[in-house]
Amino acid sequence: MKPILTCRDVKVEFDGFWALQGADISVQERDIHFLIGPNGAGKTTLLDIICGKTKPHSGEVLFQETSELTKAREYQIAKLGVARKFQAPSVFTQLTVFENLELAMKQKKTILSLLTARMTKEQSDRIIDILRLIGLDDKWDLTAGSLSHGQKQWLEIGMQLAMEPKLLLLDEPIAGMTGKEREKTGALLEEIAKTCSVLIVEHDMDFVRSFSRKVTVMHEGKVLCEGSMDDITSNEEVAEVYLGRSGVS
Repeated sequence: MKPILTCRDVKVEFDGFWALQGADISVQERDIHFLIGPNGAGKTTLLDIICGKTKPHSGEVLFQETSELTKAREYQIAKLGVARKFQAPSVFTQLTVFENLELAMKQKKTILSLLTARMTKEQSDRIIDILRLIGLDDKWDLTAGSLSHGQKQWLEIGMQLAMEPKLLLLDEPIAGMTGKEREKTGALLEEIAKTCSVLIVEHDMDFVRSFSRKVTVMHEGKVLCEGSMDDITSNEEVAEVYLGRSGVS
């Protein structure tokens, strides 16, 4: 299977500090791929590079083997099919759940189009499908501000899905969630991965162990190890620099 994303020798410098020192990573189509590692390992910086928020000092990031993302702007990368959800949920709290998804729909984001565009039946059906997927179909008419923390996270994931991405980037999606919400989020990721690749930065090893298909361990801006969770936990170097340090086996 061809990779949907390939990062080669990506380097990033911030005022003399090398946040990434030649990172290499490949994400396969319809995969659930976790990035783990100690704080400061470069995980979030790598997501920033992929979505265009940060430009690398050198290296390349290929999307679907043809598009060089390091030369594109954020909006261009989004149009190609890369969606990014940050750690803290960012929804329109005064709008309903349905209206949040409607605004996120793939369309020209001009003021005129937002004011005059009428929703088609196809778009409405798509929103209903997303509501069912994220488990908020019974809350479609509630304001987003009234949702729980976990529900807001699911709504924002749904807003990203409304833009029909091919690759979804998530930064600690289960932070602040209850155990039940975490399980539901894991099941949601498995459903999403049927049509869209998912790359996730996560610190919760139980969650990674339960839902990962591939795991990349980063340390000091480089890829230390990559493979299944069994491969990761049996790697002595990983245990020394990360898993052992955090008390996770």
